[in-house]
Amino acid sequence: MAKVKLTAGRIERFHCPEDKEQSFLWCDETPGLGVRATAGSDRKRYIFQAKVNGKSMRVTIGDVSVWSIAKAQAEARRLQVLIDQGHDPRQVEAAREAANKVKAAALERQKLRETVTLGMAWEEYLAARKPQWSERHYRDHIADMHPGGEKRIRSKVPLTIPGPLASLAPVRLVGVTPELVEEWAQAQSAQRPTRARLSLRLLKAFLFWCSRHPTYKAIVTDNAAQSKTARESLGKPSVKNDALQREQLAVWFAAVKQIDNPVTSAYLQALLLTGARRNELATLRWEEVDFQWNSLTIRDKVEGTRIIPLTPYVRHLLGSLPRRNGWVFSSPMAESGRLVDPRIAHNKACAVAGLEMTLHGLRRSFASLCEWIEMPAGIAAQIQGHKPQGVREQNYIRRPLDLLRMWHVKIEAWILEQAGIEFIAEKPGLQVVRNT
Repeated sequence: MAKVKLTAGRIERFHCPEDKEQSFLWCDETPGLGVRATAGSDRKRYIFQAKVNGKSMRVTIGDVSVWSIAKAQAEARRLQVLIDQGHDPRQVEAAREAANKVKAAALERQKLRETVTLGMAWEEYLAARKPQWSERHYRDHIADMHPGGEKRIRSKVPLTIPGPLASLAPVRLVGVTPELVEEWAQAQSAQRPTRARLSLRLLKAFLFWCSRHPTYKAIVTDNAAQSKTARESLGKPSVKNDALQREQLAVWFAAVKQIDNPVTSAYLQALLLTGARRNELATLRWEEVDFQWNSLTIRDKVEGTRIIPLTPYVRHLLGSLPRRNGWVFSSPMAESGRLVDPRIAHNKACAVAGLEMTLHGLRRSFASLCEWIEMPAGIAAQIQGHKPQGVREQNYIRRPLDLLRMWHVKIEAWILEQAGIEFIAEKPGLQVVRNT
């Protein structure tokens, strides 16, 4: 191969002939250094060619518009030194790039450790897990990290208060230590221990997720929410035993029926007479009410959905409600269009009746009152949406809706009798739909 002294002019005038794919201009001063030109392109590059372990090797140094002749010659000599030392320049370069990637990854991890906060990772956690969660579980996560400070429409407290975990949102994820969680639990125990116990469980699940996340697992190596001291600070949940007694049914029904809002009144009575969970009934839609076959399709948090009987008095209650939208228990004032918090009205009614009763206590009341008519425990559990207990219930018992209806109608009639409510069931027929 002819070699020449590389100059700027020679390199400028050098081009690849039209009958070739590429052409080379070799340097006579530096062994292995050359300029390559390719057909159909004005770009020219410095290259280095030599033998490594008896085989030809060619590497590209760089574009002639970027590299000076002197720097290209120095790079060629450096590559030749590596070969003389028994190294393959390509392998050396690959190792250098790999080391740079490792270094860059380490710098990125360090940047994450210094910048990513619990609140930032929490948002990613919610987005990743939302498809696997129920609506209520997702709302619990949103509420726990809510910063507060929003205006209330109907409340003596003008602004919303921050969620239990909101104070931890700006904390760096690497800084979430057992000591910090214990300090948080101590502060929360004096304000809202019941809610904080749920928040601690949510935080623990979140940190477990972080420990398996490709990015965060290098930051969260230990679950700080597993602190025994934090659990002890929040105490153990007390077992609630509120349930309506037989002799209390009359005063409870009398007070609830006096509630000004007929939707809330109907909801509370239906909540007791179906034994459903509060949100299962609150999210009931009209298409899930079958007036022809007297059934309700409940969105069950355990099984997904369950079908229960539509008993005569509950049928009467639902049939008297206005159909403003798709929700059975609608509310024109609520943003969602449905009844959101009947607890306030219920508490006022219970105060009038001289009772202390939670909404979940009505569900507990249904289960307890079923004992008076000796309803089989499996039937009461199925109506309420409890998981079947025992091998026989799980694998062998399949109850038709008519069997559930027989007992459900019986317990409803008994409760109304004890409450002193005279009700004559209407014969199934056309329903009057009231629109407002």
